[in-house]
Amino acid sequence: IGTAGTGKTMCATYLALKDVLEKGEYEKIVIVRSAVQTREQGFVPGTLEQKEAIFEAPYVDIVNDLFGRKDAYQILKMKGMIKFTTSSNIRGLTFDNSVIIVDECQSMNYHELDTIITRVGESSKIIFCGDTAQDDLATSKNKADNSGLYDFLKVLKQITSFNVINFGVDDIVRSGLVKEYIIAKEKILEAA
Repeated sequence: IGTAGTGKTMCATYLALKDVLEKGEYEKIVIVRSAVQTREQGFVPGTLEQKEAIFEAPYVDIVNDLFGRKDAYQILKMKGMIKFTTSSNIRGLTFDNSVIIVDECQSMNYHELDTIITRVGESSKIIFCGDTAQDDLATSKNKADNSGLYDFLKVLKQITSFNVINFGVDDIVRSGLVKEYIIAKEKILEAA
């Protein structure tokens, strides 16, 4: 859990790749992300894969950056070592021998988070990444569709096999501008 720019997704992806490629403890990485957008765009034409590509793009960039080549993500995907899906298409699946990364989980309601954690199969582990200050569901027209992250964290904190790591402003690595912005924003919110 942490503010923008702290490297939550990068760290999770790096560690998952290490577990799969170096340690050989798991067969694949499964990345799950909500299809909630920061702003509604209306109907997007194309196949499911084409629509999901919008949400998959950050992971393509991260993996390619980590390997220093522009085709690393596609190679791992073709080999079945990385799988991407949105939380919309997860019901009924079981992920065995996998490192599951659930990203942008602040944009998932409790039902989605509950559904995802119950997909964890044998010999798997799951990593949740989110920022409680970037709740894209807050602008949802359906007010019953609130972020479930707060309540979900309460449950996770009761499970001894889970650790919650909190990143703060001092952990921002994206850029100096992002760090300055987050600090200024927090000061204004605290004063309000």
